[in-house]
Amino acid sequence: MPQFEFRGTSRTGQTISGTRAAPSREMLDAVLRREQITPSKIVEKGREIAIPKPKLGGKVSAKELAVFTRQFSVMIDAGLPLVQCLEILSGAQENQGFKKALAGVRASVESGSTLANALRQYPKIFDDLYSNMVEAGETGGILDTILQRLSAYIEKAVKLKRAVQSALIYPIAVVAIAGGVIFLLMWKVVPIFGTLFTGLGVELPLPTRIVMGTSSAVATFAVPLIVAMFFAGWGFKAYYATPAGRMVVDTIVLKLPLLGQLMRKIGVARFTRTLGTLITSGVPMLEAMDITARTSGNAVLEKAILSVRKAIETGRTIVDPLRETGCFPNMVVQMIGVGEQTGALDAMLQKVADFYEDEVDAAVGDLLTAMEPMIILVLGVVVGGVVISMYLPIFSLIGKLAG
Repeated sequence: MPQFEFRGTSRTGQTISGTRAAPSREMLDAVLRREQITPSKIVEKGREIAIPKPKLGGKVSAKELAVFTRQFSVMIDAGLPLVQCLEILSGAQENQGFKKALAGVRASVESGSTLANALRQYPKIFDDLYSNMVEAGETGGILDTILQRLSAYIEKAVKLKRAVQSALIYPIAVVAIAGGVIFLLMWKVVPIFGTLFTGLGVELPLPTRIVMGTSSAVATFAVPLIVAMFFAGWGFKAYYATPAGRMVVDTIVLKLPLLGQLMRKIGVARFTRTLGTLITSGVPMLEAMDITARTSGNAVLEKAILSVRKAIETGRTIVDPLRETGCFPNMVVQMIGVGEQTGALDAMLQKVADFYEDEVDAAVGDLLTAMEPMIILVLGVVVGGVVISMYLPIFSLIGKLAG
């Protein structure tokens, strides 16, 4: 059996290298990925053959992936050969990056690779959840059913994402536009009033002096302030990319009054939907928990799920470790416990996911209803305060002239 030298990175970013025996590079690649190692190079001893990194032209959206999966399941169910399905779907793609990836998957399948291993060559498009479920479908001979479940899962994930976007985009857009308008007022408009008041020799009230001082500071430090805001955003993004930063930010988000409850419900819905889909598809429990943790979208929930996985690995049931984390509501823990005792854990997880997705829709509506008057009130006070402070000296001047 050939010997291969490999180098890759683990899920924590650690570089791992070594030598292993395997029937082929593709088989070793699949084994390493199952061990959560992303190989960057696999070289057979005596030959220098590196894994080529596929160059894709564009990002594949979740909606495109859901449509592809749905069409793929229909074709497989109709009895079309796997290679022919991939060829047809590749030719129908408008996204050039996705088209190249599917062509590469088809070529790998034609050369004798399994569909799951072929998909693992493109981890940015087909994540661990996708490839593991496909592998379970290939092993059990139910690939069409697995693809249907995958498409349903992706569609529901897209729905959840849209719920978050609808909850955040509106207030962020309103605050950003209002902040830009206030910035322009302070930078360009208020100095004109300042010049007018200086020429008239009017005594300025305290609110007007505060606004004028703020305007002077903005005019003086406008460019440094914009640069500082840019670097602050870049620094926050870099900090959030670190494990410690992600943990701190996600912990703060979960503790926010309204948004925290929404994000917690989204996390519970995603956890139950992902775990239920994986278990239903035949993925082993420990591997399913590991994949669910990585796709949770929140560092706090990821840590909690991994702690539950460790407890299950030692022989405990899933209920008590879930309760001990403190991240999941009692109702969720109780329903999962009932499902585990009755042998219908996968069905119970799907029911919990359906319930919490409906809760997310309701929470989004409540959040928008609560935030709209708050945003209007704050903007009204700020903008109205600026306008009134600019007109106070004029009113004073008119009163003196009238007297």
